[in-house]
Amino acid sequence: MDMPHPAGTTARNIAKGKAALITSRENRWIKKFRAALSGELVDDGIVGVEGVRLVESALGSGLPVEALLVSESGERQLSRIGSKLDSATFADGRPTPLLRTSDKLFAGVADTQAPQGIAALVRPRRAAIEDLMQGLALVVALVGVQDPGNVGTIIRAADAFGATGVATCAADAIGTADPFGPKAVRASAGSALRLPIAHSVSAAILLAKLRASGVKVHAAVAPTARPAVGSGTPTAPMRPWDVDWGKSAAIMIGNEGAGLPRELVDAADVRVYIPQNTQAGHEGIDSLNAAMAASVLLYEVMRQRAAAEVD
Repeated sequence: MDMPHPAGTTARNIAKGKAALITSRENRWIKKFRAALSGELVDDGIVGVEGVRLVESALGSGLPVEALLVSESGERQLSRIGSKLDSATFADGRPTPLLRTSDKLFAGVADTQAPQGIAALVRPRRAAIEDLMQGLALVVALVGVQDPGNVGTIIRAADAFGATGVATCAADAIGTADPFGPKAVRASAGSALRLPIAHSVSAAILLAKLRASGVKVHAAVAPTARPAVGSGTPTAPMRPWDVDWGKSAAIMIGNEGAGLPRELVDAADVRVYIPQNTQAGHEGIDSLNAAMAASVLLYEVMRQRAAAEVD
């Protein structure tokens, strides 16, 4: 059955059979959910989210939700999201279809090992670079960050610590993982549906627009990084708490193994590193995980700005 539920169907009505029941794996909605939840590109940029927390985030984001799919065991989750589902709509304003299926069919479309029986198709925001620089800007630029878990975790930290947006760029031929892919969205805990994200932008264009808007660019580097050469006097990297984060700022986070391309490091206004334990007998590690490093830097920005508001 391909027809969505009648307008006005609520979570309470599902038990009364007023939501569309899907029994075939060849149903168009099942095919669309299967593609979206596996990370395939779906028409019009629709992405799939799975699990009650992510579905709840999608319904509460104000984004168009194209459909909601629940299995027999997933119906118990509807009491948690009922009011948000009632107000959810397509991009054209029509009510979001509420679809039912069996646990077996749902397991065939799910991307998780232990599915919760609830998923949604949502159309995320596709931000422009200018959308990231609102007010006292804090922009996070991911340059060649390949692991979708890292991408999602950094987006989550950016959301938690007050960033105004995230941009993803390539490092030479190494692209950044899709922030709207299933693994990245799960790792972001829904932040990818709330925070403005400009995906696959040119690093050179991003730098030019940041500078034109008066945003100071900070390159995250390893503690052992050599001085930048740039166009002036070589400058040594700074510790996060020695940097003045009081003005609009951008933080560039590089590839997990190679870091930032040298030309971007040299083009940055400030290079910042995170000191590590240097006590005698401690061998240390080469570098922090990209998501860990980003979280530390973002927290310091928030700490300084919050202290300035108190003063």
